[in-house]
Amino acid sequence: MTAQTSPIHVAIVGGGITGLVLAIGLRARGISHTLYERAAGFSEYGAGIGFSPNAEVAMTLIDPQLHAVFKQAVTPNGLDYFQWIDGFTTDDQIFQLYLGRDGFQGGRRSEILGAWAALVEPANVQFGKEVVAVIDPKNGPVNLSFADGTTATADVVIGADGVWSRVRTLLFGPEFRASYTHQYCFRAVVPMDGPDGAVAALGQARASSRYMYNGPGAHAITYPVAKGALLNVLVVIGDDKPWGDATRASGSNDEQNVSADTGVANRQTTGKGRRADAEAVLAGWQSTPRAVVGLLPDTPDRWAIFDMLEHPVPTYNRGRVALAGDAAHAAGPHLGSGAGFGIEDALALSTVLAEVNNPAMVDSALSAYSKVRYERTQWLVRATREAVDLFQWAGPGAQPGADPNHGQDPAVFGPEITWRFHTIWKYDLERMQAEVRALYEAALGAR
Repeated sequence: MTAQTSPIHVAIVGGGITGLVLAIGLRARGISHTLYERAAGFSEYGAGIGFSPNAEVAMTLIDPQLHAVFKQAVTPNGLDYFQWIDGFTTDDQIFQLYLGRDGFQGGRRSEILGAWAALVEPANVQFGKEVVAVIDPKNGPVNLSFADGTTATADVVIGADGVWSRVRTLLFGPEFRASYTHQYCFRAVVPMDGPDGAVAALGQARASSRYMYNGPGAHAITYPVAKGALLNVLVVIGDDKPWGDATRASGSNDEQNVSADTGVANRQTTGKGRRADAEAVLAGWQSTPRAVVGLLPDTPDRWAIFDMLEHPVPTYNRGRVALAGDAAHAAGPHLGSGAGFGIEDALALSTVLAEVNNPAMVDSALSAYSKVRYERTQWLVRATREAVDLFQWAGPGAQPGADPNHGQDPAVFGPEITWRFHTIWKYDLERMQAEVRALYEAALGAR
């Protein structure tokens, strides 16, 4: 099948990781598609991002080229272990978990997206397209309207437009929205070398592999990117205030226009912070995590972390319109799997849409996709919130009933972390493909 002979045309709304990877998957299967992105181009944001082993398997199943160019863009860890450090009491290891050979590698988001964007046909992408309406008339194609006054039609619409998804709001209503997790973070990408570099601050061993420093009310993650020339730094702080609370000492009021409970009004989930605020939270910690904080610039951006735990959508499709990635199941970054689950979504969608030979069967295909993805992805949202309570010793913003001792006890922490990560990593994606095909075929037989 080629795109010219494809029986369906797919509109992808959103050119982030999920939307871009889905476009690659559809192209590999000869399915006609157009990707609509509201920005003027693909993201150039250069922060670090990592992909877990399951995401790499999904990449290969979507298109081997997708995985090949990913591997060219990422940086090996010095050790094939994820290591957790008691950053408050001892600066010693709490636990380590084997990642697999060359597993869970990190890179700069802009470099990975740039490599993937080269696999997409330019003719299949339209920039500057902010969707304002999606109408599924049941008879005839789905209609899309954009803020610039233009329109488009498709047999399938996939909303991969992120945590503040317009497609989700149009499909289910504004009550199904992301909410503040009571965690915010500071991010930086810093040079490895030089007198003020990461190696000088942390030592070669700590700078060359994936580490997390845990303690009361905060945690910090570091890993190498840019072929070892840079260190990605993420410092996450628990917060018992609403996002945008003017009483928080941030050094800026940039985020005060955000709705205190949702942030939906203007999607402004960042504001200028101060390194001094993070230093104050970690003031009583060991020297290494304090040195991690010291790598941040004086006024780093402060990012609020939102997820879909409190207001989840009941299903990922309605008729011929579906959600994928953060639009469907936004989770915090703490298990390193939100983007990877979006890639799994893209695999499930490209697999089942390849089976459709009649536009009348699209709703059955999307229903099969929703059924095969819903339980696993909703679990990730919950598991991520629970993991933060382990990392931060049930600090501010913890879930009810969280035990502050569990994150400090290797006998509890190790098994709790292992089963969560292994549930993510050791998922049989080929079985998922078979299941989504079977669900689709069963739906056809019942029509």
